[in-house]
Amino acid sequence: MPDSPEDRQLRERMRRLDDLLREIDHFKDPQARARTREIVQTLMDFHGAALSRLMERLAAGGESGLAAIDSIAQDDLAASLLLLYGLHPLDLEARVGRALEKVRPYLHSHGGNVELLGIADGVARLRLDGSCHGCPSSAQTLKQTIEEAIFEIAPDLTAIEVADELIVSEAASEPGRFALPILAAK
Repeated sequence: MPDSPEDRQLRERMRRLDDLLREIDHFKDPQARARTREIVQTLMDFHGAALSRLMERLAAGGESGLAAIDSIAQDDLAASLLLLYGLHPLDLEARVGRALEKVRPYLHSHGGNVELLGIADGVARLRLDGSCHGCPSSAQTLKQTIEEAIFEIAPDLTAIEVADELIVSEAASEPGRFALPILAAK
């Protein structure tokens, strides 16, 4: 679904906020730096506590409340906010799994597949398999598709790693097949 003008404007405002927060580190006055960080942290603590209460109240509403939480977590902006405050209802592995399910039809249409082997220390380990059908850009396109889908829903991952055994397996040596290299976080 294409972004709305409001979504684009909000993303631009978030980038600007990120720039402004980075500028704090360059304040010459250490007291101003400390005070500004304290203000931002106090706002974050306040918002986090309020969001936590909202989530608790929704969850207390039974199935309809849990359905509302799930619906909220499906919205990209709301999901980002929940992640920021550690309130996303899905754990990291479930979110990565959801991202892979989202891209799996695309991968299958190109003769590819992906399997989540596990997550440890913020690194998702994947096993990738596929056939590039003679197109040299297919491997790169599939790699990028997987990477974008995962980091969109799981920005708290530090890296994505392809299982070493696939890189040296028969899949890499068969004509028309490929193994994707390690995908690093942006």
